Amino acid sequence: MKKKNFLKIILILSLIIITFFVYSEYFKKDKNSLSKQVNPTTNIEKDAIYNSNIIKDINYTSRDLKGNEYILVAKEGEIDLNNSDIIFLTDVTAYIKLIKNSELIVITSNYGKYNTINYDTIFSKNVKIDYVDNIITGDYLDFSMMKNLLIISQNVVYKNLENIMKADVIELDTMTKDTKIFMYNSNEQVNVTNIK
Repeated sequence: MKKKNFLKIILILSLIIITFFVYSEYFKKDKNSLSKQVNPTTNIEKDAIYNSNIIKDINYTSRDLKGNEYILVAKEGEIDLNNSDIIFLTDVTAYIKLIKNSELIVITSNYGKYNTINYDTIFSKNVKIDYVDNIITGDYLDFSMMKNLLIISQNVVYKNLENIMKADVIELDTMTKDTKIFMYNSNEQVNVTNIK
């Protein structure tokens, strides 16, 4: 009887020890292999998330109900992480093709902020508008396709074949061609120089 009990105890202990070794080896290998697989994936995901908001060679084209076309080209864009409808642009060129009189307005700037929903665009730094025989430069331009309105401000210089004007703000309605040129301070006047 003692031998049978002793054999049972040894058999049970052996079974427990074998189970322990198999269990620890199996989970130890899985844990190591999982950690090796998870770390690179995690790093890749972090890099992918970080880099996924950068877009190279951007080209957006849109048309309004009247058939006017707005083309926006940029070397690079970065999607706003807080609002995916907003893209921050670098080295921007915009083309506004007006159907009514087949005219082309070309806008260039160092930077831009584009709304992909309503097509509103803010251009900043070294802004230049080239329109027929007119060139307007400034530091900041707000363009609304819905309102057909260009508002350029800060260090604005307007040149055409006859005049050079310096002002604080120029508003241009792209449909009617109505233009407002004014200063922020009502006591100051727009500086006009005749070049003919």
